[in-house]
Amino acid sequence: MKRSFTVVIMLAASLALSVSLAVAETIKVGAILAVTGPASFLGGPEARTLEMLAEELNAKGGINGNKIELVIKDSGGNPEKAISFAKQLIEEEKVFAIIGPSTSGETLKIKQICEAGKTILLSCAAAEQIVEPVAKYVFKTPQKDSHVVHAIFENMKSAKISKVAVLASNTGFGQAGKGQIEKQAPEYGIRVLATEVYDSKATDLSAIVAKLAANKEIQAVINWSVEPAQAIVLKNIRQAGWNVPIYQSHGFGNIKYVQAAGAAAEGVIFPAGRLLIADKLADKHPQKAVLTSYTKNYEAKFKEEVSTFGGHGYDAFKILCRGIEVAGTNREKVRDAIENLKGFVGTAGVFNFSPTDHNGLGTDSVTMLTVKGGNFVEYKK
Repeated sequence: MKRSFTVVIMLAASLALSVSLAVAETIKVGAILAVTGPASFLGGPEARTLEMLAEELNAKGGINGNKIELVIKDSGGNPEKAISFAKQLIEEEKVFAIIGPSTSGETLKIKQICEAGKTILLSCAAAEQIVEPVAKYVFKTPQKDSHVVHAIFENMKSAKISKVAVLASNTGFGQAGKGQIEKQAPEYGIRVLATEVYDSKATDLSAIVAKLAANKEIQAVINWSVEPAQAIVLKNIRQAGWNVPIYQSHGFGNIKYVQAAGAAAEGVIFPAGRLLIADKLADKHPQKAVLTSYTKNYEAKFKEEVSTFGGHGYDAFKILCRGIEVAGTNREKVRDAIENLKGFVGTAGVFNFSPTDHNGLGTDSVTMLTVKGGNFVEYKK
């Protein structure tokens, strides 16, 4: 009798293992990132972050036993390549979801492709149009342009700055930011006295700087870009001896831009999430544990400082994983779970998604930073 009972137990255990193995599956996740090219300061950290997180997750057994298989495509920041890769990932690779692209221009090009393919897209780009109007399958992790412009104008208001010049790159990100600046300026009593759009691949912007500097009414400059050209703007302004305050967008959140600009970056003011000052946060801050853990792991593995861009990849991966953890491997149910995700602590802030908000962040997700001694520090008057 005892032997029969043992056999039954063994058979039951074997059956349970078989069922477990049958249920577990590999979830293929695509990523379209600018690993190389002019936007590599964005895509490089994003790709490395995803690889690190997938490795860590799979080493722990995956999500409910399901491993993640990453398929990363290097778009080089090229919208046409992003289109081709999006179609390939959806139609040929049959991915469960796509993370990225790194830039707004690329994301806007594939937004409808993902929507038509009923494929979850978690963009790492910032332009407002990515989530407005809301598309059922499209989400994004960086703060909205409007939140960033709000922070800049609040800072200007306190500094009694009311007349500005705007520089913006000729990219989707640059033009989206420029549009938000022009839209919100009247609400804050700020006049945009001059606007210049420059080539994102420019290597010398001294002529544009000289033109703006000739207008003595300009009290500050806002530069909106994510490419290396934003460091050239800083150099050219300081080389011209023009000492007005310079505000950058949240696209400045990689210390490599500071290093590229050198001394010209000193004193630059910009809004960003709190990842760059994680060690300065109070222990009770809701993001402290997440930010310090990610920073420690990333910097130990890759021997480079974290950036807000890698953080956008972190948030996208973790949000997708939470959706799968809650809803299983049914894509529609995972989409629903993400859309209703509340209180999710990420690097960009605390996310509260809804059917009308596929970004999930508020104006409190950004803080004002500046460059001091070649490092990012919290801005203080």
